[in-house]
Amino acid sequence: MIRLRGRRGFVPVAVILAAGLIAGLGIWLAQPEKRSGAPGWDALPADAASGPAPAGRCAPSATLVPPCGAWWGAYVPYAKNGSLKDAVHGFESRIGRRLDLLYTYHDMSSTPLDGELLTPDEQELGRDRMLMLAWESTVWRKPHHEGYTEDQLGWAKLASGAYDEEIIDPQVRRIKAYGKRIFFSFDQEVDARTPDAGTPEEYVAAYRHLHDRFRELGVDNVVWVWTVSGYLPNGELFKRLYPGDDYVDWIGMDQYNYYLCHKTTDWQSFADSQKPTYDWLRANVSDRKPIMLSEFATAPDPSRPQRAGQWYEQVPGVAKSALPDAKALVMWDRSVPGKDCDLTVNSGSALAGYRRAGSDAYFRQPVPGR
Repeated sequence: MIRLRGRRGFVPVAVILAAGLIAGLGIWLAQPEKRSGAPGWDALPADAASGPAPAGRCAPSATLVPPCGAWWGAYVPYAKNGSLKDAVHGFESRIGRRLDLLYTYHDMSSTPLDGELLTPDEQELGRDRMLMLAWESTVWRKPHHEGYTEDQLGWAKLASGAYDEEIIDPQVRRIKAYGKRIFFSFDQEVDARTPDAGTPEEYVAAYRHLHDRFRELGVDNVVWVWTVSGYLPNGELFKRLYPGDDYVDWIGMDQYNYYLCHKTTDWQSFADSQKPTYDWLRANVSDRKPIMLSEFATAPDPSRPQRAGQWYEQVPGVAKSALPDAKALVMWDRSVPGKDCDLTVNSGSALAGYRRAGSDAYFRQPVPGR
């Protein structure tokens, strides 16, 4: 999820959770009957397998790596009526294709609205698409993280197992019951969360604890994605935050062409915005793991309206030639605060260019049904 960034970096908006709020949160989480207006809201999801796993030369691997191309995905915000299904179907109608991968975000409140992994809408959408669930070790102050304000639970406490029984285990069991393989990211853009959530060493301990907890509860349908902002001045921090190849299946990076949104005159092509971080991660973190462009988009150029469309039209060619290990490209279809910060592809040149990019055969790989 996008953090609020400055001209050359980002400014985390998280605040430290006070001891009193922690105590109150524990009481609140322990009383599900007081959080829900309808019985059975937290029932385990049904197995979402919808067909056989693809076979043949282009069949994806056990960790969902497509050997003959890359996945085409997006983060799509909820519709005004509160429906994720309506939002996704509307987005797909505009772009002229079904998404391979749908990226959604959750906090650790355990509430049905934002803290329940695999909501009914996600379960239904996941039958025909792959899901990537991003889980934040925070409690959001407003629904769907409006305003990007949140309270941290803290990596050290999470690593200690303090949240296992009330928060972690119930959601892990939901993922296990779902059955179908999913991508999973813990505290994406993790470099933007220090020092509010803790130290790099505490993050690694929390990540490994969560990973091990999934394994202890018998979950075998999770593909682990470790995600950083991709802001290269944080490179040394990336290395300290990496949990290790044994705990990571994919490496994610979130890079944009912000242009005037960051009050610069530096228009970056798709290649310019992605390749430096891609190359750095391959050289300095791991060259064994596939890369996910887990958020990407361009801001508009008001003086040259066709420029955004041209930016997206570059994506297939650059992905094939310069980013061969980028095996999933996930567009962020949401504006961020500020003038000239519309990152969506809902109309005009941006939509036309994105539609053309998504029609490329490189992004038409067989999506597994289980």
